[in-house]
Amino acid sequence: MSTKSTQEYRPVPLPDYREYPVEEMRARARAFYDEIRTRHTVRDFSSRPVPRDIIETCIKAAGTAPNGANHQPWHFAAIGDPAVKKQIREAAEIEEKAFYEGRAGEEWLQALGPLGTDASKPFLEEAPWLICVFGERRSRSADGVKRKNYYVPESVSIATGFLIAALHRAGLATLTHTPNPMSFLNELCSRDPHDKPYILMVVGYPKEDATIPQHAMEKKPLEEIATFI
Repeated sequence: MSTKSTQEYRPVPLPDYREYPVEEMRARARAFYDEIRTRHTVRDFSSRPVPRDIIETCIKAAGTAPNGANHQPWHFAAIGDPAVKKQIREAAEIEEKAFYEGRAGEEWLQALGPLGTDASKPFLEEAPWLICVFGERRSRSADGVKRKNYYVPESVSIATGFLIAALHRAGLATLTHTPNPMSFLNELCSRDPHDKPYILMVVGYPKEDATIPQHAMEKKPLEEIATFI
């Protein structure tokens, strides 16, 4: 059986680009910066429920991200079931315990020191939603052809950035959790073993007494993160 896709290049007019006057561009860029700079990584989550449709809309926003060959090599497993969240916490804490007890190495642990993290991850059960972001090495095209995906890490990373921004815009707090290894998530989320879990996103409202480490407030200035040539 041939694996050649029947899809062809068919250009269409740019459908919905909108240009703004320069001053409005400046105002919009500044407004976005002012909003996104209030996003903070949270580890103290309330158990207050978040409607599923809000999570769905944020995932749809993530699905608009640019990606390799428009193969959209991602899958978002949104977990709200308390029993599954409990299983994820138990499996993650096993890996985290090994990490903090020697796997990480002294230099890495020293870098994490100012953040105050440890092997205990109660937020994996407390938050109303976990979103596991998977990268798909292979997937099917619209015409059913099984194909290799390209630039998977880059594509998934961009989509994850979109997801974080969308969730923040909706008024939700997030934590990008990365237990290592993460392969237990394939089984718990019923994903193909060839799919790679990249991020376990913790999503919900912060507790009323939530705190963040002072270290997290330190952001590099523009001249340290950008070069204009």
